[in-house]
Amino acid sequence: MYNLRDSLVLGFCLGILHGLSQAAYSVPVVPNFTQGSLQSKTETTSVVTETINSIDYNTGYQYSVTGSNIKNTGGSLAPNATDSTSNTVNGVTSTWTTLDTANKPRWEIVKPGAAFQFTETMNGPGLSNQTVIQRTTEIHSVTESTSIFSQ
Repeated sequence: MYNLRDSLVLGFCLGILHGLSQAAYSVPVVPNFTQGSLQSKTETTSVVTETINSIDYNTGYQYSVTGSNIKNTGGSLAPNATDSTSNTVNGVTSTWTTLDTANKPRWEIVKPGAAFQFTETMNGPGLSNQTVIQRTTEIHSVTESTSIFSQ
């Protein structure tokens, strides 16, 4: 005769056998969201350091005279140039001529004691101007984007 304990053991064993004989089924995975968003931020910093060197050369001479109550007492108003000279700096060659100062015009006052004005200017060849600019530029860029998606 069976007692309660034997009935429980028999029921448990039958339940296990029944569970083992059942087919296994998978349940499909379905996302449970309907919308969303993605945010992105990119920051970039760059530093640019530069040197600008501008060099101006006179490749000849400039001679000028202006005035009042003066006159030329000798020498050409268009003096001859001396021999040419060349110079190469950083791969740039310059050639120039200069004024023959031994043969430049001579000047004197026309009416001594009277008012006069006289200016004689001679600019020779060579470096006339150099400009050096050194600067550092910092560039900061920020890009932000948002992507919105839905199902």
